[in-house]
Amino acid sequence: MKIFVSPKHSLHWLKVEFSLGQAKPCFETPSRVEAVIDQLKERQLGKISMPDSYPIEHITKIHSSDYIDFLQTCWAEWEQVAGPNTDALASVFFRPDQRHRKPDHIEGKLGYYSGDLTAGLGRDSWQAIKSSADSALSGADCILRDERAAFSLCRPAGHHASKELMAGYCYVNNAAVASQYLRDNGCTKVAILDIDYHHGNGTQSIFYERGDVFCVSIHGDPHCEYPFYLGYADEQGEGKGVGYNLNLPLPLVTTTWNEYSVALNTSIKKIADYAPNALVVSLGVDTYEGDAISHFKLKSADFLAIGTMLEAMKLPTLFVFEGGYGGNELGLNTVNVLEAFDKAANH
Repeated sequence: MKIFVSPKHSLHWLKVEFSLGQAKPCFETPSRVEAVIDQLKERQLGKISMPDSYPIEHITKIHSSDYIDFLQTCWAEWEQVAGPNTDALASVFFRPDQRHRKPDHIEGKLGYYSGDLTAGLGRDSWQAIKSSADSALSGADCILRDERAAFSLCRPAGHHASKELMAGYCYVNNAAVASQYLRDNGCTKVAILDIDYHHGNGTQSIFYERGDVFCVSIHGDPHCEYPFYLGYADEQGEGKGVGYNLNLPLPLVTTTWNEYSVALNTSIKKIADYAPNALVVSLGVDTYEGDAISHFKLKSADFLAIGTMLEAMKLPTLFVFEGGYGGNELGLNTVNVLEAFDKAANH
């Protein structure tokens, strides 16, 4: 399996995040990627390569140019106002039910482009964000070259980022950028299966009115879990996208492999009916029972079963790294999925 990751991921590391009214050390750290790399090397799953650098136009097919310009220039403006010692974080937000304009001041811009207080920017964050998207695009190119599977070890993650909104540790929607690249280069239909514990609200919003990308997500019930405002079972798409969005929300603290495997089987059957040319898996492993910020009860062995079940679809498959905050088990669980997929594909 071809694997892509950039060392530039470590250039992004926020000092704090806010949760339940408290400033806490950020759960999303460079050590997450290092834990996965350690497991990849230990099990010799495949060659780990640097991604190629791609034109920004592949990103602006998904995100607005104004938003991408903001991500690139935010820190310079922030540093002039706030100095170099704090993360660039929003302190005001706009609501879509109010008249609003994009302001000139960096404090206002941050609120305009932010969905919450988990997505800030540091001095070198853009370099990490761009390299993460490049990793996803490099993986997509592998799929286009008839590779059976590839793994893009993306950091920052992407599935909470929408057209012009950063949120949930996400800035550029890597899975969406890769899916659009596949569409632009010969794949008439692409399916995205998001198995992160948190709903991929950014991915849903990007493709919600399209029928050429089928979005499926298994996640914690948004009635009582982040991202709260999207991810409900009755959200099935609009316009040309009606019927091409499938949400399978599950109860937070009672979901074990028994319940999860049923939802995964349903997802696999729906994707098979759609008959895509390629599958993009938003690979979050925060469904693990020991995850620091999530509540499902999957065990490490269950991630082996996930990999085997995904391979049974016999689709060219790009895995794009998303969430997971389970310490040492993060690497184990991530590579369990990949290794089981790889073994099934080669037997």
